[in-house]
Amino acid sequence: MRIAARVGFSLDKQGARATIRVDMEIKPHNFWYAVNNTEVVVMPTSHLETFGATNLRYHLVSELMDTVDRIRVREGIIQSKRPQIITPTYYESENLEGFGDEARQYLDWLRQHAQDVRILQYGFVVQKTELNEHFVTGPMAEVLERVKRDVKQKNDPMAAVIHGVDQPWDVCLLKLMVDMIRHSAPANFSELQRRHMLDDVNGVPRAVREEIEAMFLQASRDPSLVKPLGGRLRKCGLFEEYEDRFFALVRSRPA
Repeated sequence: MRIAARVGFSLDKQGARATIRVDMEIKPHNFWYAVNNTEVVVMPTSHLETFGATNLRYHLVSELMDTVDRIRVREGIIQSKRPQIITPTYYESENLEGFGDEARQYLDWLRQHAQDVRILQYGFVVQKTELNEHFVTGPMAEVLERVKRDVKQKNDPMAAVIHGVDQPWDVCLLKLMVDMIRHSAPANFSELQRRHMLDDVNGVPRAVREEIEAMFLQASRDPSLVKPLGGRLRKCGLFEEYEDRFFALVRSRPA
């Protein structure tokens, strides 16, 4: 099993608007049942890395639905990828089918304020190979306290304890991801600003320009990376600007 979630956090330069957008395929009634019955009782004390990947260690405590005082404790790792700066034009290629008028109005707002908005996209992956679970008998409150105590004794700054539902338990992890973004985004933005990664370079954040340059260099060495480079340029709305250089790279590939 592989669970993947893609979360975008946008902030204008004055900090006046912040929006979290989550893409995950879960049936609506199961989703809201899990969301309304999930609580992150111990949050990691550190924020997500700004310039690298982060491993979150979670302990999900849930009661079996058909057995009283039978508790399942799942332990595993959520891999958070390096936050990626994207441009508002990224969403122009997204499929908006099923989105309401409010989402479309927000997309229009992003396009109109492209110079004033910086968006970080966070990616998370949960791998089954990282999952362990065991069962405990006893009242939920007592089990939660034991798990919290054990986690705090390890003094792990990236450990979390979640009280959630047994199914769909992956939504409980999504709740942790969103909470971590709310906790981390201000620090991530500040670190990017200190390094001038959010500065405007011909209408595009400096970090995006540097990423594209790095992708061009990698693609010149590895032909299999040319297609991802083209996709990234289109997502950023920059293909026309780099078109000549891109096709020169394509023509330089060995026959």
